[in-house]
Formats: sequence, C-alpha cells, structure tokens
Amino acid sequence: MKTTIHWALLAPLLFTSFAWACAALFFDGPFSGLIAAAFACAAIGVLGWARPFFWKGLSLFAALVLAVVFWWLSIEPSNEREWLPDVARPPEADIDGDRVTIRNVRNFVYRSEFDYDERWEERTYDLSKLEGVDIFLVYWGSPWIAHTIMSWTFEDGPPLAISIETRKEVGEEYSAVRGFFRQFEIYYVVADELDVIRLRTNFRGEQVYLYRLLASPELARNILLAYFEEINQLARKPRWYNAIRYNCTTAIRHLVQNVAPGNPFDWRILLNGRIDELAYERGNIDTSIPFDELKQKSDITKRAMGVKRVSDFSAKIREGLPGRGKPAPRVSPRSAEPR
Repeated sequence: MKTTIHWALLAPLLFTSFAWACAALFFDGPFSGLIAAAFACAAIGVLGWARPFFWKGLSLFAALVLAVVFWWLSIEPSNEREWLPDVARPPEADIDGDRVTIRNVRNFVYRSEFDYDERWEERTYDLSKLEGVDIFLVYWGSPWIAHTIMSWTFEDGPPLAISIETRKEVGEEYSAVRGFFRQFEIYYVVADELDVIRLRTNFRGEQVYLYRLLASPELARNILLAYFEEINQLARKPRWYNAIRYNCTTAIRHLVQNVAPGNPFDWRILLNGRIDELAYERGNIDTSIPFDELKQKSDITKRAMGVKRVSDFSAKIREGLPGRGKPAPRVSPRSAEPR
C-alpha cells in the first residue's frame, strides 16, 4: 500500500523528468530519435522492474535522468557556425565616457522579408544627449505572446533599437518547442528602426505597438549600458537562448533588474503579450488616459506602412503618441552617422 502511494505521489515528477529527458535527447542529442528511444526503453524498463523494489528502481531512474541532465548542461554554444546573413555579424560597443561607438549596426534595405541588401554600419552616439527609451511590442499570432524590442532616442541622433532574438544557422528556422532546448544561441540585433521595425510592419505583416517609457534619461542610459555589457560579453562568450529563462522579455527584465531592482516578477513577463498592461499598472508608461485608449493610439502598424520618406520613419511612427512628448529627429545627424 505504501509503495502504491509513493508511486502516485511521485508520478507527476517522474513523468515530467522522463518527458524532458526524452525531448532533450531527441532535439539536442546525436542520432536524436534513436538515442531518445533507447533512453525511453531503459527508463520504462527500470520503472517496470522496480515496482517491487521501489527505492532501488527510483535510484536507477534518477541516475538515468541525471546522466542526461549533466550531458545536456555540457553542450556548449558557439559563435562559429554558418549563420544566416541577418545575424552573421555580432555587434560590439566601445564606450569612452559619454561617447559610444557601436560596430555592426544592422540597417538592411528590404524588398521583401528574405530579399534584401546587407548594410552593416558603425555608429557613434553621445550618451549625454540620450532622451529616453521606448518599447515595441510585436504580435504575429496569439495576443498572449509578443516580441519585445527596446529603442533608445537621442536629441541629436536616430533611435537605436535592440532586439533580442535567436541566432539561426543557414537552413534553420525558429521553433517554439526547440526554443526550450539548446538549439539556438542568443543574438542581440542592434539596428536602425528602419530595419528591425519596418521589416515587421511592412514585410512580415505583423502588428506593432510602440510605448514611450517614462524612465528618466539616467535610467535609460544605465539600461543601455547594461545592454552593451551583455552584447560585448556575448561577442566573447556565446550563450544559449531559452524560451522561458532567457528570451526577448526575460532577458530585458534581467538587465533592468541589475540597474533598477524592485519590480517583482509577474506572470505577464512570461505571457508577454500583456506586458503593456503590466507597464500601465506600474506607471512605466502614460497613465493619463484609459489603457484601452492608450493601446489603440500605440498601434503604429498602419502609420509605419504609410511612411513615404524613410528619413521620416522614426519621427512619423511617434507622432501623436502619449508619453514623453518629444518626437525623434527626422534626419539622421552627423553625430550618429554610419561610417
């Protein structure tokens, strides 16, 4: 009777660990299907044999799962793969007081999502001229899930957008399931908004919202410097993407918490399609109007698609937005000109 109760109590843990180990071997292991099937047979065999010998069987099963865990943790990410062109060059930042120079800023010219002219730039910004930081939410399917992009605005320069994404190899496509395993390295796309935002509104057909965060210039600067530190570390030592622990939103929270701790975890950080609602509740975005009205005003999709002159793009998509009130400059100035 006691053994039956033990099995019943442990059944959820056993099933979860069994399913995870099988999936890890299938997605990340050599001869994926064969090794995963062999593990499944061994684990089931151990548990079947173990029914009269509860603790012995449990110990053997735990040893099998732990072996998979230690193997899985030993898989190293790499910067040396055959990358897709849009993630081929890792960005790096050189910081000298208020002056920051960023290499490999992406500013591709798109004719369609997969037809583009590559254009990588080196840009210099004056951090003393930083005005603030905005956040874009990009929806492509479920209203519960969004992609988050941060963008810093300057008095005398074009906005600098940073999108945390998976770094895909040639022939590789993103998979939400594979994102839970060691399939993709993380990649920070440092880009012009013409690239990383217009790509989504004009060529991918995604819905994009823009919110002007009420962070002070000092806080915006500290967050940007935290981004640059992470970007430089990744150029030296790559890191795995993970759909839960290190994705486009949880990575932002980690970076922000390092410079401005105090915002407790909330379920909307994981179901990030509702993160604008959380930002509204915490007073991080404009609260002078009802949230539904703010969200409607913040939908920039049609506005972005209607911009005629690309030099006006960042200014046009911010026209009429509630928030800090000062629009981005229309023309890229010399202080932030690509070299």
